[in-house]
Amino acid sequence: MTARRSILALPILLPALARAQGDWRPAQAMRIVAPAAPGGTTDMMARLLAQHLQVRFGVNVVVDNRSGGGGTIGTMDVLRAPPDGLTLLSGNIGPQAIAYSLFRNLGYRPDSLAPVGNMIRGPNALLLHPSVPATTVPEFVAHLKANPGRLAYGSSGVGQSPHLWGVWFCQLTGTEATHVPFRGAGPLMMDLVAGNIQFSFDNLTTSVQQIRGGQVRALAVTSADRNASLPHLPPLRETMPELAAYEVNTWFGMFAHGQTPAPALAALNREINALLSTAETQARFAQMGGVPMPGSPDDFARFVAAETEKWRGVIRREGLQMDVS
Repeated sequence: MTARRSILALPILLPALARAQGDWRPAQAMRIVAPAAPGGTTDMMARLLAQHLQVRFGVNVVVDNRSGGGGTIGTMDVLRAPPDGLTLLSGNIGPQAIAYSLFRNLGYRPDSLAPVGNMIRGPNALLLHPSVPATTVPEFVAHLKANPGRLAYGSSGVGQSPHLWGVWFCQLTGTEATHVPFRGAGPLMMDLVAGNIQFSFDNLTTSVQQIRGGQVRALAVTSADRNASLPHLPPLRETMPELAAYEVNTWFGMFAHGQTPAPALAALNREINALLSTAETQARFAQMGGVPMPGSPDDFARFVAAETEKWRGVIRREGLQMDVS
C-alpha cells in the first residue's frame, strides 16, 4: 500500500520539483568575466547582461576584465571559480571555438564549459584600401591571383579570428596573401586607411564609420545574409562558386563552469532571452549591425560545436599551431 501511495503521489510531486528547480536565484553577488579589455563587444555584452541581472535578481553583478592569451586567461579564471552559477564567462568565437584546435597547451576542453546562451552575432566585412583596383569580389580574387603573396592583410593577431577569416578566404579561392598581425583592431584600421596593408576582414560594427566615410572599400559581408546597416553589400558566399561554403559571424554568448547545476543554467538562460527580447536591446544591436541570438542552452551548445568543427578544419589545412603565452 505504501508503494502504491508513492506511485500515485508522483504526478503531484513532479510539478513541485520542476518548480523548485526552475526557481534558482543567486543568494549573493555575481561576477561576469570578460576575457578581453574594456570597450570591445565581449566587454559590452558582459556589462549589458550584468545590468539586467542586477535588476532582475536584486544582487550586485560585477564585470571582471581578464584579458590576455587570446581569451584563455579569463576562461581559466572562470574554471577556477566554484560551479555554482555565480560566475559567468562572456565568451566568443576565439577562446570558445578556435582555441581548441589552435593551442597545443590549452588548459581546458569544450566540456569544461557549459554554454548558457548566445547573445549576438554580427557579420564581418571584406575591406580594401581604395587603391586596390577591385570593386567586386571576383575582381579582387583575380587581382590576388595576378599578384601572389604581394598583397598584405591585417588582423588583430596570429591565430585570432580575423586572421583565420583571411586564411579560409585564401584557401577557398586558391590565392596567396601576406598576413600582418597587429595589436588590436584599432591599429589595424589605421594602417588599412593609410594603405600600409591592402585588405582585412573586420567586424562590420567597428568599421561602418570608415566604410561610410570612403576611407575603406567594403566588397561583401561574411554572413549568410545581407545586413540591414549596409544592405547593398552581398554575402561573400553569393559572389563566387568557390566561396559558397564561406559563412563567418562574430558571436558573443555566456558560458559557465561545466559542472554548474542545470537549474542555474536554465534560470540564467531565461534571463538572457528576456534581455534579448526587449525593444531597447534589439534597437541597440541593430545600431551595431548585430542580430540577437535567443535560444536554449542546447541550441547554443550545438552552435558552438559546429563552429569548433568548422575552424578545426581551417586550422589543420593551414598547419597552424601555437602555445598559450
